[in-house]
Amino acid sequence: MKFLKYLLALILLLVLIFFALGFFTPSVSYDCEVTVDQPAKVAWAVMSDETKVADWIKGYKRSELVSGTPNTVGAVTNVYVEEAGEEMMMTETITALVPMKQMSMDFTMDFMDMEYDMQLEEKDGKTVIKTKSTTVGNGMLAKSIVSLMPSAMKAQEEENLKNLKKLIEENTKNYFPEPVEEIIEE
Repeated sequence: MKFLKYLLALILLLVLIFFALGFFTPSVSYDCEVTVDQPAKVAWAVMSDETKVADWIKGYKRSELVSGTPNTVGAVTNVYVEEAGEEMMMTETITALVPMKQMSMDFTMDFMDMEYDMQLEEKDGKTVIKTKSTTVGNGMLAKSIVSLMPSAMKAQEEENLKNLKKLIEENTKNYFPEPVEEIIEE
C-alpha cells in the first residue's frame, strides 16, 4: 500500500511539473538562417512560386484562398499539411509584405498559433534568409506540449530552409524574361 501511495504521489508530481512547464513557458520562439547563392529577386521568386511550395515545406499538400487577394497583406488562406499520416488545416493570414525583403504571417489552428516572419537581405549577390517563429499553445495542455517541442520545431524549420536553399540554387525557371521588342515597319 505504501508503494501505491508513492507511485500516485510521483505521478501527481510529474503531472504538476508538466502543466507548470506550459504555465511558465507559454510560448516558444526560435530563429533560423540560411544563405543562398542567388540574388534576392530570384530567391523571392522561387520562394513565392506556389507550384514549388511542396518541394521545400515538409508535409505541404495544398492551399485554398479564403479571402483577400493572394500574396497581399490581409489575404487569408487555409493551408493543408500532412503530419504523421494525418491531414491538418491551418489558417494563414499575411500580416506584412515587402517584395524581395519580408513576408510575415500568422498561422492559427486548434492546437496552437504561430507568428512567422521571413526576412531576405541581399549581400554581394547572395541572399541571407532569416526566419523568426513564435508559437503558443491554445489551452494549458497544448502550452505544456509546445514548451517541450522547441528543438523539434526549429529542426523542422532548418530542414525547410535547407530545402528552399537547394531549390533556389538549382532553379532553372526564368522568372524574369526579357521583354520582346516589336519591330515597326514603316
